[in-house]
Amino acid sequence: MISAGEFRNGITIEFDGDIYVIVEFQHVKPGKGAAFVRTKVKNLVTGSVLEKTFRPSEKMARAHIDRKDMQYMYNDGNLYYFMDTESFEQMEINASDVGDALKYVKENEQVKVMSHNGKVFGIEPPMFVELKVVETEPGFKGDTATGATKPATLETGAVVAVPLFLNIDDVIKVDTRTGEYLGRAQS
Repeated sequence: MISAGEFRNGITIEFDGDIYVIVEFQHVKPGKGAAFVRTKVKNLVTGSVLEKTFRPSEKMARAHIDRKDMQYMYNDGNLYYFMDTESFEQMEINASDVGDALKYVKENEQVKVMSHNGKVFGIEPPMFVELKVVETEPGFKGDTATGATKPATLETGAVVAVPLFLNIDDVIKVDTRTGEYLGRAQS
């Protein structure tokens, strides 16, 4: 059990039957009345963010989240298949539990499968990936000063805004958290 007075960013808790991670917290001591803890918590299953206040003495269960390194193998319609890199056991996960997490992940790449009490609720892709551009308008050499962008389709099917000078078959680095182009991949 953890009391609201012990909250820190990144701590996972259980309340109202769901699992939440503390995104922000603030201890408030008003001039009148009792102190309280104002928090922003993110539901790890749905991704929604709530603002919630707690009394500092309020206790709740600390949620233990298992993050297991697994290799994404392939997608077969509504199921995604993963392999445990230690035991080589295969696991299938429903598309609804995966969501958009694999938007920038190629087959055979490492991901973290997150579960709570044996139930998988999410996939954590690597922070940065290198992907090949498979479709975009032709590039313009020397057009780097304006900061203009164009859409580019990557080998996973995701679409990213890239600078005008990029061409098909260029390999770029992408931030999986924001979907932002970070630059050309180092060869």
